Amino acid sequence: MIYITGDTHRRFGGIYGFCNKHKTSKEDVIIILGDVGINYMLDESDYSIKKHIAEFPITLFCVHGNHEERPFNVEGYIEQNWHEGTVYVDPEFPNQIFAKDGEIYNLNGKRVLVLGGAYSVDKYYRLACGWHWFESEQPNDEIKKYVEENLEKNNWEVDIVLSHTCPYDFMPRHLFLSSIDQNEVDYTTELWLQKIESNLKYDKWYFGHYHDNYKQGNVIMLYEDILEFE
Repeated sequence: MIYITGDTHRRFGGIYGFCNKHKTSKEDVIIILGDVGINYMLDESDYSIKKHIAEFPITLFCVHGNHEERPFNVEGYIEQNWHEGTVYVDPEFPNQIFAKDGEIYNLNGKRVLVLGGAYSVDKYYRLACGWHWFESEQPNDEIKKYVEENLEKNNWEVDIVLSHTCPYDFMPRHLFLSSIDQNEVDYTTELWLQKIESNLKYDKWYFGHYHDNYKQGNVIMLYEDILEFE
């Protein structure tokens, strides 16, 4: 089975309870749509969380969010092939897999494109508090080029898209924080995703980032809900 949920931010109690209820195994997969949080502190606390999750009877397949370092910048990760695409895995924790942006994976016969990253509206607050902020949070020009070249090879057609944030036209503006001046928010990634969406043939698009759950047609935003992936 493959399941899917939204941001976890280092909190995994819900997933652990779900695994116990549904009697999952490491052959089962749960997709996390970014902000997993296990590469945030970059210290022993990250290691402790990874060691804890390693005991879970499930495999995590993670999209890159904006509250975590990209795995290729974290010691211990190597590239491997998984479901017909490249992923990043720390061999010590093989049930914690990170997608590579732009790869197209075969999940239960579905061709699944991953597009991670987003801008942090709390960037300056985190910096002022001395908390981690990652310059790599949004896809850079090299990543965007790789994505678009790979889509060109695949005739701009997939079955499902997994992203952290969403195309500009999908943004749930009713969830925007009133304390944030939207004129100061960098929507570079959302605008680029809108360009992708406008040219892409797909059946369904999942994203997280906005900390709520809703479904509108073939667009699904997830936070704490855990759904069967289809």
